[in-house]
Order: sequence, then structure tokens, then C-alpha cells
Amino acid sequence: MQHQIESAHLGEQINQIILNGSDNETRLPKIAQILGEAFQVDWCSIITTADEQDTAQIVGHWCSNENLTVPQQPLLSSLQQFALAYASRPFVFDDVKAAMPNFTAQLPLEVGAILGIPLWCEGKIGGVISFLRAQPYHWSEEEQASALAVATSVAIAITQILQNRLIASLQQQVTTSAQYQTLINQITMASRSSLDLDRIFQLALSQTAQTLKVDRGCILTLKYADPLFKVRQRQKKIPQAIATVVSEWQGCHTDLATSRSSINQFSLSESWLCQQGLLNFPQPIVINSQEKFSQLNYQQETPDVFDVHSWQSLAMLPLENQGTVLGFIVLQHSCAHLWQEDELALLELVSTQISTAIIQSQTLRQVQSLVEERTAQLQRSLEVQAKLYEKTRQQIDQLRQLNQLKDEFVSTMNHELRTPLTSMSLAIKMLRQPGLPTERQAKYLDILEQQCSQEINLINDLLRLQELESHKALLNVETVNLAAQLEHIACLFADKWKDKGLAFSVNLPKTPLLLQTDAESLHRILQELLTNAGKYSEPNSTVIINARHQDNQIVLQLINHGPGIAAEDVTHIFDKFRRGQGVTQQAIQGTGLGLALVKCLVQHIDGAIAVSSTVSQSGSSEICFTLTLPLTLNQAQT
Repeated sequence: MQHQIESAHLGEQINQIILNGSDNETRLPKIAQILGEAFQVDWCSIITTADEQDTAQIVGHWCSNENLTVPQQPLLSSLQQFALAYASRPFVFDDVKAAMPNFTAQLPLEVGAILGIPLWCEGKIGGVISFLRAQPYHWSEEEQASALAVATSVAIAITQILQNRLIASLQQQVTTSAQYQTLINQITMASRSSLDLDRIFQLALSQTAQTLKVDRGCILTLKYADPLFKVRQRQKKIPQAIATVVSEWQGCHTDLATSRSSINQFSLSESWLCQQGLLNFPQPIVINSQEKFSQLNYQQETPDVFDVHSWQSLAMLPLENQGTVLGFIVLQHSCAHLWQEDELALLELVSTQISTAIIQSQTLRQVQSLVEERTAQLQRSLEVQAKLYEKTRQQIDQLRQLNQLKDEFVSTMNHELRTPLTSMSLAIKMLRQPGLPTERQAKYLDILEQQCSQEINLINDLLRLQELESHKALLNVETVNLAAQLEHIACLFADKWKDKGLAFSVNLPKTPLLLQTDAESLHRILQELLTNAGKYSEPNSTVIINARHQDNQIVLQLINHGPGIAAEDVTHIFDKFRRGQGVTQQAIQGTGLGLALVKCLVQHIDGAIAVSSTVSQSGSSEICFTLTLPLTLNQAQT
């Protein structure tokens, strides 16, 4: 056939295969053969796309020559991807390798040309029909039109095949359901072996109801206020108890417009039938017709669980164990029914099985409860031990840290005390030299005075810190002009920082920065922060102070650039005698008291301080101390 495809004839052939074929597995291969021979191609493939309900694919593949082999799985996978990608239009490739360089890795190398038509089945892509040639080939418009024309017949065939598969699946489900119904007859073994009480209830109720062809059934259990209540010992007394509907069943064939009861729990005093079930124990309550109902005094029946006005007959059998009624199994008919002895015997057997299952479940729950209690006790004991171990470990870590701090403190204090003392001792020796010039004497006296002042300041810092930590320090509140104080202290430090090349930038708002606070404490805070900034700033960098009003507070930021603060050091930077990593190796002077003193002084004047360290664009770190001060102290000690 050259460019003239008789589409109508092909459609008739496909329809005949659909009507006459009984084997779903051979239909698509036959259709693929007819189409492949008609279009004179090397291969013809028909596949169904997998969906969410049916992941299995049906494949029809035909090859004109058994020597022309092509890997099936890569081919089918690629064709399905093309069908989903092109959706409503054919995909035509005269030269696969030239037209699709991105897909050649997925397509078998044996394929040279492809004509594919996505197949729409029931409003969605149901499959794809593809004509393939081993060599590049120009697909004419007539061939494409013919392929589109036969696609409808192929889509119908696929739909029919899928429907047949669905019918076969439903038939299998019916067969399986029948097998399950047969297993329901083994309820006796199930009630003895299963530990799932709800499943036993439902299985026993549904099996019994369907076997006896009743329309409705339920199982109730009783929970007594007196757990030791025995019906055989107290025949005339109605106990206090709560009835719970644990399982319900209703046949779907009944014509009554009834549904499951909305009540699943009620008091025993509300149910006349349940009370009669206790009084008649161990005999069942059997009602064969509505007339029998009318002869009974059931007006006290408050709950609608039994709906005695809509149902014509009823059988209620007690579930009991050693004289205690555990509950009832109740079956009802929508019409009058004469209960037979064999039916009641079966009900009695079922009730015995259910009672046994209830006792087994209660025993198991008691055992589980005991096991859980003992397990919980063991778990609590293990948790206590774990907490003690963790507490001990924390204490050991704390002792190690304290020991490390002690060593650092001793080392620091040794350096800070010994160095000035050494200088003072050396100055004294030099002063003792006879004939020492006056200017040399003055120099050594200056050294003595300077080192003595350094020692006194260190001791004063320790005493001040101890005073602040014990909350014995007093406040001397006065009005402070923060802007003036910042400008004054900036001038002092600008001179100190000349050798290091540090610049100073103070950014203040136009409004006055006035606050009521302890001026001495605030001055010491600023002094220590700037001293710290001078130590750690990079040479020739700028120290920045920003100040602004925020609500009833003044927020002051001191920013410098230098070595960053390690994350593990940020949380401890205000601790006593804690210094950053590497400061000793860098010979940076300090005792580790400055920032600790700052933190105590800030708290002393009801402020707050925080620190952050971030890497700037230049590669160095930007360290920012943020100081928040109230405009007025809430409680000033004078």
C-alpha cells in the first residue's frame, strides 16, 4: 500500500477483532499486525498508558521480519513519554537521530523513523499507536491522515479491552468475597484465636445475622458501678450500669427507612429491655411479632437503640461469665418472625464465643496494663538514672570549666600582678643607685606611680564587680547628656588610638540624648567598651558609635572591625575572666574583667547589652555591641 490506506476497511477489520476475539492478550498484537502490514512498516506497536488504578500495561507489538529486533522496554517507555508529551497531536519524526538528539539515548538505535498517534479513551490519554521504520523515512500526509483515521478504532479496541479487564477484576472480587463469606463460618476458631475484640464482634455479628437472615443486629457491653456484681446472687436487683453499643449490623435489603442508632451509650435504668434481660437471665428475651411487643410494658424504653416501633421481632441473648452478664447480642427482623430452637441454639453458641472473647480481651488488657505499668516504672527508673547521669556529667563539665577558668584566672592575675610588681621592683632598685640624676629619678617615680595605679585599678575592679554581683552597689541618679559625654570620651580615645591609626565616628540624632541614670556607671561602661574596641580593632580602621531614640529608651551601638567572635564564645563573652581564643598568643593585654564589669554595670542601671559578630564584605568581621538604656530608672537607689 503506497500512500493509499483504506481506513474504512482497516476499521472494519479492527471491529471484527473486537467483536470476535475472546482473548484480551491476543487482540492488540493482531491489530498491530493488520496495521503494520497495511502501512508497510518494520514495526507497529500499540500500548496502553498506565494509570493510578491499573499500573499494568497491555502491549501489542508486531515486527515484519524476525531478524529486525528492537529492545522492547526502552522503546515502549519512550513511546509512552511521547504520547503524554504530544497529547492531542501526532508525533512524526522522519529521521529520529537528526530530529531528536536529546532523545536518541532513550530510543533504541535500531529505530530510524516514527509516526505515533496518541489514543484518547474516555477523555484521557489511554495509549499510543506507533509505526516505526528501521531507516529514515518521510511520512506522507496521506499516511498521517490514514493513521489518524484508524486511531479511533484502535482507541475503541483499547477501551473494550480495558472494560473486559475491569469486568474480570470485579468477577475476581466477587469470587474472593464468596471465599471470605465461607471463612466467616469459622467464627468459633476466630473468636478463640484472634486478639482483636472489635473484629471478633463485627465478624460474629455479621456472620450470625447473615446466616439467620435477620435485618439488624447489635452487640452491647455493660460496665457496672459495682465491679463485683453477680446476677445469680441478686436476681431481683437492677444494678447501676452503663450500656455501650460496641458493634452494629444492618442488612442492605431492608425497605425500612432506618439507619444506625445515633445513641451508642446509655444508662441501664433507661432501657426496659436490658433490665428484662438481666431479670430473665440466663433465659433469652424472644419476641416474635409486633403484637407481642404491644403486650409488654416497654414504655420505659428511652434509647432508640432497639427502635421497637419499627422492628417486628427481636431476640436478645445475654453474654455472661460466671454469673455476671457482660452484655447482650440482639437480632431484629423488620417483619414478624417465629424464632426456631435451632436459631436460638446458634445464638447461644455465638454468645458463648463472644463472652469468651470478652474475657480473653479483659485478661489480656489486665496483663498488658500490668506490663505497661512495670515498663513505665522501669522507664521512669531509667529516666531518673539518665537524669542523674546527665546531671553528674554536667557537674563534671562545669567543674572542668570552673577549673579551666581558675587556671586562666590564676594565669591572668599572675601576669597582671607580677608584671607591674616587677616593673615597680626594678624602678626601686634603680632609685637606690647613688648619684642618680634627677630626671632619671622622676622617670622611675612615674613608673612606680603608673604601675601602682594599675594594681590599684585591678583590685578596685574586682571589688566593684563583687559589689555589683552582690547587689550592694548604690545608684547616684542624675541627668546625663549622653551626646556630650560621648564627644568627651571620643576625644580621649582618639588621642590614645593615634599610634594604631584608629578613627572615630559618632552619629547622633538632632534631638538631645538626655537620660536619668548613674553617670559614673555609664561613663565606665562606655570607657570599657571603647577600650575593648581599641584592643581588637584592625589597624587604620574606624570605630563607629550610633545612638538613637526608641520608644522610652536610648539605643547605642558601638561597631568595630577586627577578628570575629567565635560562636561558642558569644554566649560567654560577658563572663568573668573569659577571653577570646588566641588573645594570649597575640599578646593582647587584659584581665577578662572589662566586659563582665560592663554587663554588671548595665544591669545596675536597668539596661541591656548584646553582642553580634558578622563577616563584612571586606572579609573582616564586624563586631557590634548594642546597649539599650532607659530614659528614666524605674527604681533609683540613692
